Amino acid sequence: MLTMQKYHGMGNDYLILDPNKNEIRLEEKQIKLLCRRNFGVGADGVLYGPLLGNGKIFMRVFNPDGSEAERSGNGACIFAGYLRDMGYIHEKKISLYTKSGENEVEFLEHGTMRVKMGKPVFACDRIPVTGMEEEIINLPLLFHGELYNATCVSVGNPNCVIMMEDVSGQKARELGPYVESAARFPNRMNLQLCHVIDKEHIRIEIYERGAGYILASGTGACAAAVAAYRMNLVGQEVCVEMPGGEILVEIKDDLTLYMTGRAESVGTFLVAEHFFA
Repeated sequence: MLTMQKYHGMGNDYLILDPNKNEIRLEEKQIKLLCRRNFGVGADGVLYGPLLGNGKIFMRVFNPDGSEAERSGNGACIFAGYLRDMGYIHEKKISLYTKSGENEVEFLEHGTMRVKMGKPVFACDRIPVTGMEEEIINLPLLFHGELYNATCVSVGNPNCVIMMEDVSGQKARELGPYVESAARFPNRMNLQLCHVIDKEHIRIEIYERGAGYILASGTGACAAAVAAYRMNLVGQEVCVEMPGGEILVEIKDDLTLYMTGRAESVGTFLVAEHFFA
């Protein structure tokens, strides 16, 4: 039997496969099977780790389609919670390393955590976005035969934020596949449909590359908040409302982003070894 833990952050759920407790080499087909909700355990992704070396704690983030993501804000909260629950760490503040670099996670009260997400990148060549100007801030882009005013930003992973008066899960599901796989986005793209409520509140719906429609996203919340900030629509503290819950995003003067979220344990799953055969 293989042992896995399941956690969620506002309905954004991850399976944690700890290589220190299981002898298995994780492969794409196994990730796909595990994440399927009707045939596997079901999840928005898999966190693989901790991978320990040089005094650092590494984790790998995998999407349900088996592709590897650069970063996950909710994933950082979830993995930090797992590390504390399993006795790997006892500190109030830790650093986690993913494909995109370092995330600092600070444990707050009542199960909440504050994650330093770094600085956003708006330069098209670094997101990347091809065939466009230096930055895309509220500019018209063509998706599925219609023009949408979009802002493109990387917060460790690439995001396209589209402002709308009416945002819905149905619209995110309809538009998401076209944004994700648009030719100008060589590494694919996450989509956030964003409605600005006031200077302190926005509401978003999310379609994530490799995962599809999801209830919450830490990186998505940060991307939408800083996009709205660049457009002078919000201030430096933004409550981001999502179908699964709320995340507080702080934007410092130098654009360094912090998100405050939470992680909750669902339970332990014993997975039959023949499941991976």
